[in-house]
Amino acid sequence: MKYKRKKRQKGNHRKIICIAGGCVAALAAVYLGVSFYFGGHYLPNTKINGHDLSGKTEKQAEEMFRGDVDGYELKLTEMNDAVETIAGKDISLTLEDSTGLQKAMKAQNGFLWPAVLFKGTEKNVDIGVSYDEQMLQEKIQSLQAVTAEQTQPVSAQPKYDGSQFVVEPEQYGTAVDMDALTQKITEAVSGLNPELNLEEEGCYALPAYTSDSPEVQQACDQMNQYCQARIVYTMSEDVVIDGSVISGWLTTDDQMQVVIDESAVRAWLENFGNTYDTVGTTRTFTTPSGKEATVTGGTYGWSINEDAEYDVIVEAIKNGEDLTREPEYYIGGTAASHSMPDWGTTYVDVDLSAQHMWYVVDGSVALETDVVTGEPIPEKVTPEGVYSILEKSRDEVLVGATDPSTGQPEYRTHVNYWMRVTWEGVGFHDAIWQSSFGGTRNQISGVGSHGCINMPLDQAAALYDMIEEGTPVVIHY
Repeated sequence: MKYKRKKRQKGNHRKIICIAGGCVAALAAVYLGVSFYFGGHYLPNTKINGHDLSGKTEKQAEEMFRGDVDGYELKLTEMNDAVETIAGKDISLTLEDSTGLQKAMKAQNGFLWPAVLFKGTEKNVDIGVSYDEQMLQEKIQSLQAVTAEQTQPVSAQPKYDGSQFVVEPEQYGTAVDMDALTQKITEAVSGLNPELNLEEEGCYALPAYTSDSPEVQQACDQMNQYCQARIVYTMSEDVVIDGSVISGWLTTDDQMQVVIDESAVRAWLENFGNTYDTVGTTRTFTTPSGKEATVTGGTYGWSINEDAEYDVIVEAIKNGEDLTREPEYYIGGTAASHSMPDWGTTYVDVDLSAQHMWYVVDGSVALETDVVTGEPIPEKVTPEGVYSILEKSRDEVLVGATDPSTGQPEYRTHVNYWMRVTWEGVGFHDAIWQSSFGGTRNQISGVGSHGCINMPLDQAAALYDMIEEGTPVVIHY
């Protein structure tokens, strides 16, 4: 059985092509028509400065923004959710031009409208508002956030907890950062933004360092290293500088660099000196005669060189050293004992009331004699205090002060034995011109000395042979 091939119907084929072509042409026409439409209208899903301008013309957009300007009000959300507002009418806010809207229109490509049907476009543009800057500044200055009492933020910082330095968290205050606040409000007004959250926009002053700042932990580590230092001064009892003391001397600067507080260290040294320095202090003691007495003044005693010790302490702290030391003293600033009386058991005692002196060696009287001391008038009185033998010499000529009326020394006196006590000219010496010693002879004008301790010749000779330079001399009433 034979089949016959059907002939293709050429007419139907041409009809299908024509229909398809017509659809394409129609779609093209629609596409072009819509594209040309968006040449003068904003593309779909277009938002400018928060406004949906889809399909709107520049004029419509301008009218929308003009309406925004007329009723504009900026809502300011402050700390603790407090709210204040700035109204456009209060700062003479007006719409100057719509250049920004025009630029946004020109920047879009109307032929790309299918691409934005499901993908929006958001932008912020300058729509050209104007306002009275002075009025805006006045509104800003009158805000409660500005006029209320301000508490400044406190940075995280090292804190000593009794055993080591740890990070103390930062504290946020209520102080406003005026530069940031002014800038953010100006930007919001210029863009007609309806709201501004001051905290979120960084309008409050922030602590320079937080708990997460590596500089704070580094400072803690360095301070803890400094606190490892230990300095022991061997006084009458040990005086220890360790972490409990050092921690009070450590602080940080604005750059979170560790600083050893010089004033704090020097204050500690001053107290240290006040405790152990004895030069010029009042001492209570028992004289060789058994009398209870006190003495104040003089040049003998302990005197710590605080400047030298400051350098030692700071260097030891920086290096984490462990030191045991006697403090450095000023020249002549040492004594026989840290316990009282600090002149020890070998000394000269001069009792101005009794006009008598004793030379005590190792606690026992080695020599004693009556003396004649200075006449009890200001220019001749023998000075009270604790001193020492500064120098010894034989065959000295003692020269008095110059007499203004004659231009000559008040006296030139030869002595066989001279034992100086002060650089102002007070000392022990023989006085062969004295007919006797002791009693109240020093109170007689012309008999009392010019301040020196006059001794019988044989006693002065004996003392000269026994005593050494540096021996303490206690002069008291």
